Amino acid sequence: MRILYSLFVPIFALTLLSACTTNSISTAFDDSRNESLARKRIEASHPAFQDAHFDVTSFDGIVLITGQVSSADIIPIATSQVKPLRNVRKVHNELTVAGTTSVISRTNDSWLTTKTKSALSASDKADASRIKVVTENGVVYMMGLLTRAEADAAVEITRQIQGVQKIVKVFEYIN
Repeated sequence: MRILYSLFVPIFALTLLSACTTNSISTAFDDSRNESLARKRIEASHPAFQDAHFDVTSFDGIVLITGQVSSADIIPIATSQVKPLRNVRKVHNELTVAGTTSVISRTNDSWLTTKTKSALSASDKADASRIKVVTENGVVYMMGLLTRAEADAAVEITRQIQGVQKIVKVFEYIN
């Protein structure tokens, strides 16, 4: 048990610090809390969410809901479950009506996210530490606090990645 604890604490601290390069530690905790509570609230709100494939991502109080559901009727329910959460400033609901994606599609999405993050990290035109990347069914969602020039550069870098079907910007712009 002591060995697990001694391994867990440094790994948790590194993960937390890497997520907090631009956000405060309390903001990172709020985002993590928002993600887990939103997911639980959405799943409990309607039986159709039990079989749906969806993800919840939060960055600086902005929540992004992505995935597939069986009916358009339940899409607004997800938003209504997330909006009242503490420290949620805005909700972007990108759920679509479709069958759940295959394991191959999800693997491809993970690969696109990795390629995007790597390309952003390798560039000196955009600060990858201030950008969260989520990929769902070939669509790359980009969240973060950036200047317009940084956001444009990040989008241009992402456009060059083979396999990206579409890019959705969920940026907040800073001066």
